[in-house]
Amino acid sequence: MKVDGKDTRTIWVESDGKSVGIIDQTLLPHRFASVRLKTLEDAAHAIKSMQVRGAPLIGAAAAYGVWLAMLHDASDENLERASAALLATRPTAINLAWALDEMLAALRNRPRPERAAAALRRAYEIGEQDIAINLEIGRHGFKLIEAIASKKNGARVNVLTHCNAGWLATVDWGTATAPIYLAHDKGLAVHVFADETRPRNQGASLTAWELGRHGVPHTVIPDNTGGHLMQHGLVDMVIVGTDRVTAQGDVCNKIGTYLKALAAHDNGVPFYVALPSPTIDFSVSDGLTEIPIEQRGAEEVATMTGKTKDGRIETVQVVPDGSPVANYAFDVTPARLITGLITERGVVAASRVALAAAFPERARA
Repeated sequence: MKVDGKDTRTIWVESDGKSVGIIDQTLLPHRFASVRLKTLEDAAHAIKSMQVRGAPLIGAAAAYGVWLAMLHDASDENLERASAALLATRPTAINLAWALDEMLAALRNRPRPERAAAALRRAYEIGEQDIAINLEIGRHGFKLIEAIASKKNGARVNVLTHCNAGWLATVDWGTATAPIYLAHDKGLAVHVFADETRPRNQGASLTAWELGRHGVPHTVIPDNTGGHLMQHGLVDMVIVGTDRVTAQGDVCNKIGTYLKALAAHDNGVPFYVALPSPTIDFSVSDGLTEIPIEQRGAEEVATMTGKTKDGRIETVQVVPDGSPVANYAFDVTPARLITGLITERGVVAASRVALAAAFPERARA
């Protein structure tokens, strides 16, 4: 995707051939800077601290983390240690476990001298696969936007999204945003309502930033505004991303997604979830009881970071001293509230039968 006209990805191998570059997303939107990861510990910190975030990008970053570990020590013990350390960084996104399984499968039976090179190849392949999948998601989702635009005789299509499921959450293109970028690039009139997405404000800080840099019209709204907009016919469709989809089509995504789905259902607004197939967890059926919901630090709720009038970046406390804080990072949207799942193989129903038919090889595994 474009950052002020320049093609940009979220993760890359640095020119020294021994380190990985990432965009430090904790600094956005006020500062655009990269960080160099040189060790397994650097990669684990980047994932845990959310310098990289978003299920597909977490998976890619973990794959490169295994490569960095193999550069320093290609032993069986270090391979298992690296996988365990990376797996522990974020419990909810299934892409992390999927990518680590892929890396272990590629490396376990290889001689140690070959492991670093093989790890780099597989990590690169995982990144390229993510880009290809997201582009296909974009093509299938574009048809949905195009159909709405046709019904509106070319009038602006208003899409509401939650959190950041854009290219910053993937290696490139994004999931929920891929159809939007394609529609914009093809000349359709499309506009995005971007939820600010408390507590980390990833819609206001990340989605708005990337849409603006690519030139896509958008408006940042408080999280609780979506229902009002839907009641007044100002939202044509909702597209969100997801960190894990169960075998029966339940969707685990950033906290607040469930409330958007309820509002969409009540107002007859199509509610779509865009996802790459590695996000489907066929080992889990009931999202409400079987998916671990990450609880993050209280400071994400108790404080906010922003830019002052004189350009300083400051963090301020917004709750009273001593007030307890709960910070559930995700919620689960039941399959019954979902209009369709936008995948690389088409738009499928949020059901066990439809998912297994679309991805039989994953369902069998």
